[in-house]
Amino acid sequence: MRILFVTNPFRAHLYVQVPLAWALRGAGHEVCVAGPPDMAEAIAHTGLPGVSVGEVLALEEKMAQAAPSDAPIRMAQGASGGEPAGPCDPRGLRTGKSVQSDYGWGDPHIELEDFTAGVRAVFFPDSAFEDLVEFARAWRPDLIVTDPTAFPGAVAARVVGAAHARMLWSVDRVAQLRAACRPRLGAEGDPMRDWLQPILERHGCGFDEETVLGQWTISPSPPWIWQPEGMHYLPVRNMAFNGPSITPRWVHERPARRRVCITQGLSHRDATIGGGSSTHDLLEAVAGLDVEVIATLNADQLGSATLPDNVRAVDFVPLNSLLPTCSALVHEGGTGAFAGALEHAVPQIVVPNDFKVEKWGGPLAMAHGLERRGAGVYVGNSGTLTADALHDGLKLLLEDPSYAENAARIRTEVRMMPSPNDIVPALEKLTAEHRVPRP
Repeated sequence: MRILFVTNPFRAHLYVQVPLAWALRGAGHEVCVAGPPDMAEAIAHTGLPGVSVGEVLALEEKMAQAAPSDAPIRMAQGASGGEPAGPCDPRGLRTGKSVQSDYGWGDPHIELEDFTAGVRAVFFPDSAFEDLVEFARAWRPDLIVTDPTAFPGAVAARVVGAAHARMLWSVDRVAQLRAACRPRLGAEGDPMRDWLQPILERHGCGFDEETVLGQWTISPSPPWIWQPEGMHYLPVRNMAFNGPSITPRWVHERPARRRVCITQGLSHRDATIGGGSSTHDLLEAVAGLDVEVIATLNADQLGSATLPDNVRAVDFVPLNSLLPTCSALVHEGGTGAFAGALEHAVPQIVVPNDFKVEKWGGPLAMAHGLERRGAGVYVGNSGTLTADALHDGLKLLLEDPSYAENAARIRTEVRMMPSPNDIVPALEKLTAEHRVPRP
């Protein structure tokens, strides 16, 4: 088979796809990765063949324009239908300790409009659709695997008759929104259909729900991470990929004290997006603790902050090398950090980022799931985090041995999930069932 992977302009999303792409390549299939020109270097560093589609994205400027506006605040009923739970703007933004059902809280149709407009304006201009269709017609893939936001891949699959699977990075918030909006799409309109249908019609095709949700969905999350009902999910173990890097020698030296890692991930740092936890609060929380702290924060993130004596700041260190030496991980819900911590049985504190809808893309489900299973603590979202709350959460994580025991139990469960190699036969079968036979 020929399999085309389509990524969006974030390395973290590409890195979720890489282990499966290499598993397919190792099974003898041809693989290619398509993405915006901004991703060309990152794709090349995976060792996989790649192709650029569309125009260069001014990502920093576009993401800045997509930041939360001063839209009117509205009140809405809480998820249980009881007393009003607090203020909510039209995108469903909330602060505090949120839950996944808060996504789209107040008006999911407005959230769908905002999501569609954001992906269209920031990630995939019309040129990306035309370039990818042209490439797919020439390369003729049997299967196209897309990031959930990579709708040019969905259009290309429909045009060339390829099977279409999405590959999540965490929670399927697109399916969650579609389900919440479906009863009203006829009366109030469908912003995704309004965007994609004219593009499809230019190529003699029509729009349907498979355009948005694929024919099946590959889910690299443990079964206890919440997902919408009614979808065809193919589970796979998330084999964390950190990209090309050299591990410093000190990482492999046995630390004199218990080691804690603090990271805010790659995606927001790459695009200089705010909304994360205060660096001052992160550092104040660990000052005075009897631990060695490795903070993967660059100069811009550190700013004028003073490093406590027990903190070593590094721009980047591969978490797959660092986490085996750690007793705790503090992060914002990045897929790679979460997967790495599960793999190495590291208890976690997830502090979901408050930028737009970031928290509902997975961090909330991670935080609640870990807390329910006794392998992590949810101390709050980045906008409401305090140094005291994080300090207390870390002390609990480090002093109560049950968190490490439960993290070890989860590691065993995760290792029993099918690996990327294991699901190759299922992908071959599904592709044969769904692709349109070639003349």
